[in-house]
Amino acid sequence: VQLQASGGGLVQAGGSLRLSCAVSGCTFVSYYWGWFRQAPGKEREFVAAISWSTYYADSVKGRFTISRDNAKNTVYLQMNSLNPEDTAVYYCAAALLDRTNYRATYEYDYWGQGTQVTVSS
Repeated sequence: VQLQASGGGLVQAGGSLRLSCAVSGCTFVSYYWGWFRQAPGKEREFVAAISWSTYYADSVKGRFTISRDNAKNTVYLQMNSLNPEDTAVYYCAAALLDRTNYRATYEYDYWGQGTQVTVSS
């Protein structure tokens, strides 16, 4: 299974970015999909997940939107109203549907390589 994250970059505070995660080598609908992020010196943290429902960290709720395109085997993370605290490497990840804690990194079987998001003030 391969996950290829893209779409990161440098943006000013208040701006937007859309991350993409292209997936290959698995049955896309057999997994749920998550986005995590890791800032320098911090642990990797949950951002959002999608199965048949969507789930968000409190810090991004109302600003970020996770979605999936089953026909394209791609997961997206639309990020609006970005602020400097959102600066991190963002990772997409896949977990089998029988996993229960979508917020936990240990539940995920496969990870992408990460894409850097930098928000300037």
